[in-house]
Amino acid sequence: MIRIIILMIALVIFFTLSIPVFLIEWLLGKINMNARHKSSRFIVANAFRICMFIAGVKIKSTGTENIPKDEACLFVGNHNGFFDIIVSYVVIGKVMGFVAKKEVKKVPFLNIWMYFVNCLFLDRENVREGLKTILKGVDLLKSGISVFIFPEGTRSKDGKMLPFKEGSLKMADKAGCPIVPVAMRHTAEIFENQFPKLRPGTVTIEFGKPIIISELEKEDKKFLGKYTQNIIQEMLDKPEV
Repeated sequence: MIRIIILMIALVIFFTLSIPVFLIEWLLGKINMNARHKSSRFIVANAFRICMFIAGVKIKSTGTENIPKDEACLFVGNHNGFFDIIVSYVVIGKVMGFVAKKEVKKVPFLNIWMYFVNCLFLDRENVREGLKTILKGVDLLKSGISVFIFPEGTRSKDGKMLPFKEGSLKMADKAGCPIVPVAMRHTAEIFENQFPKLRPGTVTIEFGKPIIISELEKEDKKFLGKYTQNIIQEMLDKPEV
């Protein structure tokens, strides 16, 4: 319980110190947007590292060589816990935004940082608004900014993947960018499985080989979500090293 209290205090301090930083980041964006992207990513990534240190989280990553270095891509992962986002953002090391549910947009301070790091807010109940978000994602990818999405739509409660929503991967097809499958283990064991406590542990994150949509068979292109989910499931089914 001590860890969660310390983490809460650290977050309050971070968001308080963020108030003047927001103005600096906003002004930086007016001068050089690319510089703001890198600056915001640096700040958020290090804040996440502090969160992991307080929680006692260690990371074991494999397949990082499969992350495209010179082009944007759509990262697609399984979703088990809050630390999925923290771990993946720290390990990937690219300017990247997450696709989040629209409700998060109402959280003060957090929503501003999410805006600065190019996150997208998806309304899954409104088809028209959802399409607008997909198109924004396409624009981000075309501009060289990667996007991370959890196509299950919500966290799995038992560790088993829920069916991927096919429409969520359309932005990769429309942007003509590769899809990188991501398999994560043990993130729920840090927080969700013993809420409200934090339990130290090691999480694993594996990056699969990029999926080039234009090289897929017609049936796999049609059901891109299922195809990608099968790859991630195969990664999860492998024995841990």
